[in-house]
Order: sequence, then structure tokens, then C-alpha cells
Amino acid sequence: MPQTALLTVHGMGETPRDYAVEIIRRLGERLADVAERIDFRSIYYQDILKPNQETVWARIDGATKVHYDDLRRFLLFGFGDAAGLENRKEDDGSVYELAQDAIARQLLGVYRNAPDASIVFLAHSLGCQVLSSYLYDAQKALAGGVVAAGVWKDIGAWSRRALGHVLTDQERRFVAGGSCAALVTTGCNIPIFVAAHKQMDIKPIARPTPRFTWTNIYDPDDALGWPLQPLSPGYAALVQDRVINAGQGMVNWIVKSWNPWSHTVYWSDGQVLEAIAAILRREAG
Repeated sequence: MPQTALLTVHGMGETPRDYAVEIIRRLGERLADVAERIDFRSIYYQDILKPNQETVWARIDGATKVHYDDLRRFLLFGFGDAAGLENRKEDDGSVYELAQDAIARQLLGVYRNAPDASIVFLAHSLGCQVLSSYLYDAQKALAGGVVAAGVWKDIGAWSRRALGHVLTDQERRFVAGGSCAALVTTGCNIPIFVAAHKQMDIKPIARPTPRFTWTNIYDPDDALGWPLQPLSPGYAALVQDRVINAGQGMVNWIVKSWNPWSHTVYWSDGQVLEAIAAILRREAG
């Protein structure tokens, strides 16, 4: 039976459903001795957003000539994801709620397979904000606070509608991330979402478990990847920022400046893979 689970959350832009296959393969090679004790799962929410984005792209690209198609598609699908998740998120059935639905279902799947498993999250880019919001909402709801959007606005109503039954106390705690032992974020752009907030309102999630660690990995040449410790005292106390040169310098050597490609190489970087593998060894040991 698995002793831990790795749940991946993808970032912005066009993302295939099998986006995590390669990193799971690479981690499996590094963790050959303990891989069978790890439940590898991927959270996918891009299918919620892509149909409308494809429609907009077809209308624009078909109506007039535009240059830099690859860059335009990256911006449309990438920033369209971010805008879509925040737009009318309080509405029932919003994109924000559906993305949280995807997280909750995967966590519940882990629980049903191994209720004592520890959780390790790996999130990239926009996925860091999606996951952070989910955990923040869950913790607020369990503490008795009012949550305005997402599945934690009324977790009982969500579970009855989505699952056909009300979650038990143990399920609710697990689905809230209560057994999370580690979070690794790469190319994280949470600062973009909190930049307009007053300093007193920039608060991270609470530590889910006593041994919880949050490692935030970023490349200074990636304009979409940011450090988190400078955001607030809360982030400084909770997060360990880790600077890397993603791709071992190839990004700078090839492109000399930022472009979307530099944001996509984290999960194939040896330093990142080894950092994740070390955490999984610790948990699955």
C-alpha cells in the first residue's frame, strides 16, 4: 500500500492531459527502490478553459493576419487561464470551483486508496496559485470562516452533488490537505495575484502538518517565476526560496532573454527532480 502520494498541478497555457507522464517517469527512475510506495497522480484543469480559448483564437487568427503566433497563443491561453479562474469565481459552477473540484477528487482518490498516506504537492506556474487558493479556502472553512468561492464555500453541498454523499470528518480533513507533508512550487507567480493587496492581507496557507516544508524553486531569468519569502513575514517563515539555473544555462545561451520556453524547463531540470525525489524518499522511506 502506498505510504505517500505525489499530486502534480500544471501551470498556465495549453497543457495535454498527460502532462505529468515524463516527470513521473524520471522520478520513478530515481526512486526505483521506493517507487511502489508512492501514489503518483496528476490534477488537470485546462480542459475547463481550453474550448473557449480555442474559439477566441480561431476568430482572431481567421479574421486578420497576426505575427508571432506561438507567442500569441502562449499569452492567450496562459493569461486567459489566469483571467478565467478569477472571473466571477463566486458563481456556482465557476471555473474557480471546477478547478478546485479537480483537486478535491484526486485527494479523495488518494484517501480511498491509502487513508494514512502523506501528501506531497508539486505545482507549476499558475498551478501554484490554484493550489494555494484551494488550501487556503479549505483551512479557512475548517476553522469556521466564511469562504466566498469554490468547493469550500459549501463542502457539504459540493460532496452531495459531486459524490452523492457527505464527506466524513476524516475525509473532509484529508481533502482539505490535512496530511500534506510538503509542497514544491516551480516558476511560481503567486506575487502577481497578491501584488494589489495590502501588506496585512498577504498571508500564506497555514502549516498543514508539523513536518510540512514548502520549497519554492525559481530561475531569476524566468519572468513568470518569483521568490515568495519577500512577500510578507508569513511567507518568509513558511517558504524556502531556492534559486536555480534551469536547463543548466541553456536558456540564456540560446535565447539571451526571457521567452515562454524558459518557463517550461523546470520539471526536466536535474536539480528540481532531485529535490522532489529527496522529499518523496523521506516520506516513502
